[in-house]
Amino acid sequence: MAPEHLHDDRYRPPAVTSIRIAELATVHAPWPEVALLLAQQADIGTLGVWDYLITSAPTPLEGIRDAARYLAAVVDTGTDTLAITEDAGRVTLNHLNRADLAHEAACAVRACALGLYLRQLSAAAQRRLVPLRVSLAAEPPRRHEPLIELYGTRSIEFGAPISSITLRTGDLTAPAPHAQPGLSAVLRRHADHTLATAVPLRDWLDLFRSALASVQAEGTPTLSTVARRMAVSPRTLQRRLDEHGTTWSAEAEAVRREHVSQLLHTTDLGIDAIAARSGYADARALRRAVQRWYGTTPAALRRHGRP
Repeated sequence: MAPEHLHDDRYRPPAVTSIRIAELATVHAPWPEVALLLAQQADIGTLGVWDYLITSAPTPLEGIRDAARYLAAVVDTGTDTLAITEDAGRVTLNHLNRADLAHEAACAVRACALGLYLRQLSAAAQRRLVPLRVSLAAEPPRRHEPLIELYGTRSIEFGAPISSITLRTGDLTAPAPHAQPGLSAVLRRHADHTLATAVPLRDWLDLFRSALASVQAEGTPTLSTVARRMAVSPRTLQRRLDEHGTTWSAEAEAVRREHVSQLLHTTDLGIDAIAARSGYADARALRRAVQRWYGTTPAALRRHGRP
């Protein structure tokens, strides 16, 4: 991602990017340590307006309600949801993650989410809040110490259907020390504007296809040429394509097919010229390819329009 994308709230990386980062992290460290480290890195302001919705509200409870309403400002709400329940002097934050993650990565993401809520609520209250109970949709890890440090309690349950953290209602309804009248409304309007102007960023496969198309426009693309364009080795490029369920030959064929179709329908070039511009040895090779793709000839395809 470009630096201007990383430091602008408008840009939204695809969920697959966050998933991949979590999976790579848990290859190198146990998931409780990954969850703790990620939460510790999230100082107030790191997550933009979402942080300030919590810390600037009249009470921490009002702030976390705003955070649930604007959860899309920080995560893909197609995979993550936050629900708040109140009962008998207790407030429970329920975080559900539906993303298709590897087990270790899923545990890290769920544990980190609860840690972030607690960290931001503590910042709003200007004191360390200690939960009554933490429930994680994860199996017990070998070491609990990182989670005890993350939540400030040993009251942690594992194997829950949904990850949740429960706090005293009184801890969340006391006036926030630094609340300013009217600021929450301003922040909500800012969050609305941020979401309305959000720019979804493409995933890795989209970026690869753009690079392949740009190389095709300059000449016949090769694996090594596209790999250089994407600043990776040819071997890494092939491995990433395999991870995305495709191959170099399939992608090269697809971009060549689109290129041939575009030349047939947007230019008056002859078949020999189109073959040369598309990397075919001659017109006969091009005709065989069009027959394989569309079951017809280049001339017929040109007459009848795009398939």
